[in-house]
Amino acid sequence: LRIVESGGGLVQSGGTLRLSCAALGQTFESHAVGWFRRAPGKELEMVSCIRPHDKVSYYMDSVKGRFAISRDNDEKTVYLQMNALNPEDTGHYSCAASPMGSCFGGYESYGQGTQVTVSS
Repeated sequence: LRIVESGGGLVQSGGTLRLSCAALGQTFESHAVGWFRRAPGKELEMVSCIRPHDKVSYYMDSVKGRFAISRDNDEKTVYLQMNALNPEDTGHYSCAASPMGSCFGGYESYGQGTQVTVSS
């Protein structure tokens, strides 16, 4: 499973971005898909994740109420809608897929990521 992310960019504080995570060669049908962020000087952290089938989603505390993760019906793309962005959201965002269907382990496929920069 190959993954390609897109949608990052430079945005002012309070702005919005929508990140896309596309599956190439197969679908995300049975995979949990997570969005991860590496902020400057910080460790990699999971921002959000969505499970397959029941589509239960998880969010880190700092993005709850501002970010929304979703899966396309064709299971080829997972989106991360990011609203009310602030400078603390700046980082390199990448997505990954877990064939185990769990948001908390088993990630095997990672994309190259996309940079998000929020200016104050």
